[in-house]
Amino acid sequence: MTDTQDLQPGWTQFRAAIAKANDLNKVIVFDALSAAGITHVKVDFDGEGDQGQIDSVAAHAGAETVEFPATTVTLHSAEYGCEELTNHESSLREAVEELCYRYLEQEQGGWENNDGAFGEFTFDVAERKIELDFNTRFTDYSRHSYTF
Repeated sequence: MTDTQDLQPGWTQFRAAIAKANDLNKVIVFDALSAAGITHVKVDFDGEGDQGQIDSVAAHAGAETVEFPATTVTLHSAEYGCEELTNHESSLREAVEELCYRYLEQEQGGWENNDGAFGEFTFDVAERKIELDFNTRFTDYSRHSYTF
């Protein structure tokens, strides 16, 4: 068995734990957003060269941009090698950011590497739906060969 094969069961378990935590945290975040009267949230991210970040998080009540309330929520986290999820407190704004980072990890792990990626999350509170518009960057080249 190779080292990669040794890692596969642990990685599979970790990915399942991330998905479980994301499912639980999505409910928690939407409950708090709804209670605060927030109708939708836009989150922009960008990354390349092994670094990535969330650039902006904007909450909206209808057409108006609003501040996040000083609400604290309890989120679930997955750690590699641990079967049980852990809990921690977070502000609502930080919880939105964390949920976005975890969905990126779940669906597009390594999004920040090499040429990277960018995009936007849109949280629709009434529909309890999160849409991810994800754009991957890549380097391309065109080769020409001539013999004269």
